Amino acid sequence: MKKLYISIGILAIGFFYGQKTLWQKDIQSSTQDFLTNMTSTVDRQILLSGSSINTKSQELSTDGQQSNKGYDFRVLKLDQQGNKLWEKYFGGTRHDYLNSSIATQEGGFVLFGTSFSNASGDKKENNLGGSDAWLIRLSENGEEIWQKTLGTKSNDEASAVVQSTDRGFFVAGNINDNRKLFGSKDVFVSKLDKDGKLKQTTILGGKSLDEVTDMIPTSNGGAVLLIYSTSGKSENLNNPETQDSAQNNNFQNENTRPELTSSVKTFSGKTEDGFGNGDLWIVKLDKNSNVEWQRTYGGSGDDRPKTIVNTENGYLIAGESTSQSSGNKKENIKEGTDIWLLNIDRNGNEIWQKSYNFGNRDVAMSLDVIRRTNKDNFSEDRGFLLGGYTQAEERVKKDDEKFWMLYIDTNGKEEWRKYVEGKEKKNEERLVSAKLQSDGSYLLAGTSAEELGKENWKVVKLGDKDLDDLVENKDIRIYPNPVKDYCYVEIGLDLETADIYLYDMAGKQIQQLQTKNKVTKVDTSRLPQGVYIIKANIPIQKDKKLTTKIVKE
Repeated sequence: MKKLYISIGILAIGFFYGQKTLWQKDIQSSTQDFLTNMTSTVDRQILLSGSSINTKSQELSTDGQQSNKGYDFRVLKLDQQGNKLWEKYFGGTRHDYLNSSIATQEGGFVLFGTSFSNASGDKKENNLGGSDAWLIRLSENGEEIWQKTLGTKSNDEASAVVQSTDRGFFVAGNINDNRKLFGSKDVFVSKLDKDGKLKQTTILGGKSLDEVTDMIPTSNGGAVLLIYSTSGKSENLNNPETQDSAQNNNFQNENTRPELTSSVKTFSGKTEDGFGNGDLWIVKLDKNSNVEWQRTYGGSGDDRPKTIVNTENGYLIAGESTSQSSGNKKENIKEGTDIWLLNIDRNGNEIWQKSYNFGNRDVAMSLDVIRRTNKDNFSEDRGFLLGGYTQAEERVKKDDEKFWMLYIDTNGKEEWRKYVEGKEKKNEERLVSAKLQSDGSYLLAGTSAEELGKENWKVVKLGDKDLDDLVENKDIRIYPNPVKDYCYVEIGLDLETADIYLYDMAGKQIQQLQTKNKVTKVDTSRLPQGVYIIKANIPIQKDKKLTTKIVKE
């Protein structure tokens, strides 16, 4: 299980210069908890996901032993004010570690993790190897819609999941130590339809270790994989005997073996040599999970990619580097580990690259694209916001880490940076996730404990004027628009309550909702095609009425 841990006290009490804590929530636990991810929904609700031992479900079996002996997936949904809405556990009788979670376009969630359990408890399918990848789709209320187990006869681990434009899913992870494939650790990426049916799996690798760190969907229905690679160039598995052997490793679940030979069609070796101890390997996939192109970037040291985002002209990648100017890396590091940003076009060619230093060991955590609507009503990139932390090499001080934010323009020029100073309140404070919200606030999530093994989850929402100035604020905004089954109404003014009305063009009222939230989901599934009016009434704004149009497709 991958974990990003940092001992830092800002989750308990912290400050940006000119920043305030809007709210803080502590989620208690009686066992050791691993917080993996924080996901924001379109309407600014929050899903915390990780792994816990669910003591409530550990009933004694007939032989007097606990039926569940390991970790389960744990997910917790909070509303826009940080209040708990619901909490769920999913697991079998052995360890199940949640690695990634996303909010779907329909308003639900997808959980993706590594499972050591066979069919038992909540798990409906057996593993093929020691560990497999386990995918669960949930409704908005946390109820299971479907689940899927994917794997080989080797040990497989989950890394990332994204939803594609056709509302299906790409899932990616790693296959460990399979001598019939490429190297010591290879990459798999599978395409599934919206109902969880496996369409195709592509396996990629070089002759050493290749590990997925992130994945994003693309506008043409494909995906881009970000991989940490220690491998050099490798040939494809085009030999029929080798390919049959690889396919017979059964990258499919046990209950659908008849689909086995059609599920794995593509084996792609790394086409470029590496430059140092570790490099950035970027792979673009089409809508069917076939490789369109791949690129390798790095210097003579160790370069680790962390996250990737879609930009107006291509993709932006953030990671850490110990490389001096060498290979195709153009700038020297200043000390320890520096942040390295790489901007590439839609074919993987470099546009620009920049390095940034904050202290000794700099680590990137989050990367956000700042978009604004121009005078022609088109969205355009206005810059990028990077979040991360700096850690001293020797742990000799209590306050030896700083969380920072860096705002740069679209060419990588630094506009401003600011810090959060760590002030320890408990012995063990670990920051796991940081996300910019659409209202200009910043969410930080992590774990807090007096001693290891007794971790609680913690979320802090911070407000800052500089951040607020970056985001585009409108009195009322609708998305998506045109609409299909639902839309979200976002109100940019302060409110205690608001009344939202939906009218047809003849002025007939169709719906009325009352909300305390700045973002509210509106059901439009039963509306005939046409144009409609949405109005919002906010009492504390002296009955100010906001009006906009939507188009139902």
